[in-house]
Amino acid sequence: MIKNNPDGGRGNSLPPLELYLHIPFCIRKCNYCDFLSAPAELSVQVRYMKALGAELAGRSAEAADHEVRSVFLGGGTPSVVPAEEIRYLLDLIREHYHVSADAEISMEVNPGTVDKEKLAVYRSAGINRLSIGLQSAVEEELRVLGRIHTFSQFLETYEAAREAGFTNVNVDLMSALPGQTLASYQRTLETVLALRPLPEHLSAYSLIVEEGTPFARLQEQGCLALPDEDEDRLMYERTGELLARAGYHRYEISNYALPGYECRHNTGYWIRVEYLGFGIGAASLWQETRFSNAPSLEAYLKSPLDVRTPPEVLTTQAQMEETLFLGLRLSRGITNTDFQRRFHHSLPEIYAPVIAQNVRDALLDWDGEHLRLTLRGIDLSNYVLAQFLLSPAASSSGQ
Repeated sequence: MIKNNPDGGRGNSLPPLELYLHIPFCIRKCNYCDFLSAPAELSVQVRYMKALGAELAGRSAEAADHEVRSVFLGGGTPSVVPAEEIRYLLDLIREHYHVSADAEISMEVNPGTVDKEKLAVYRSAGINRLSIGLQSAVEEELRVLGRIHTFSQFLETYEAAREAGFTNVNVDLMSALPGQTLASYQRTLETVLALRPLPEHLSAYSLIVEEGTPFARLQEQGCLALPDEDEDRLMYERTGELLARAGYHRYEISNYALPGYECRHNTGYWIRVEYLGFGIGAASLWQETRFSNAPSLEAYLKSPLDVRTPPEVLTTQAQMEETLFLGLRLSRGITNTDFQRRFHHSLPEIYAPVIAQNVRDALLDWDGEHLRLTLRGIDLSNYVLAQFLLSPAASSSGQ
């Protein structure tokens, strides 16, 4: 059983690196989904996986002096492609990259797209963490979301994953859904907490209606009955209450884990560990630059090594802003020691007025070393985090 060090630290000499592989295929688009994903024929899926392999191999020299501590296969729904294609990618990674012996290797799967045979291949290929998209245990809510599965299919997938030997499983949940009530959402939470063994990790996100989705069109027509802000907040609070009672701790605004099972890969994003993204639209953070692959499937299939967008070199100001924006999502927040080590300035030197005001407003806790959101600050996190955008004058000492 692999338990995760949320910092990704292993005491190794090589700097850490995370890999993200975007597999953009699904059975059908859900009503809320604005991800870069779509259904595709098997022949297209196989061509794409070969192109993805070519990109992985062709870019490996960039990472020759790094050690891969985590790999995340996301989508879309990676489990719609043949399982041997997944094995092919993971074998390529081990061939071309330095992979830590205890690397966290995660894969997103959806009920209705996996069976015992696929799960056995995933295990033998080295995947040691699954993220299963449930979203709701209420059948009508699943139908409204446009999910392809029923709750009973989720149970079959969950039980099959356990039988296949997976001991690190995340379940995705959503709140503030159309027609959802606090009572129906609590029913979903209680149903998931009745699973045995318990999921090691739970992600619980509030629905955001994204532009261009079927939900957005319904909202424009006045036909989307969403819970109001107060009920949305009550759902979030109920999540924390019930999960804490069951032994989970919230280590990030929307993520909960049993002790030792924080997602290493996602925590790496929040603390700005370097990562390389592969596949259409995949983003990277590399040597204080950000870049991504173009979203064109046609261009990627033709030449997967020629689709990168020009890199954005991050200024010191941008690095500081990201450190605050991302790091304050974590319950532990950020420390003055880490900030000073990275930027050669203390948090108060750069952010004293913002910190002081938000401490007065009971939105931040600050003890001179640790800076973190309060419970009220989590409720208003977008408002708080926006205040850490620096003006040029305020940030000149950090350039």
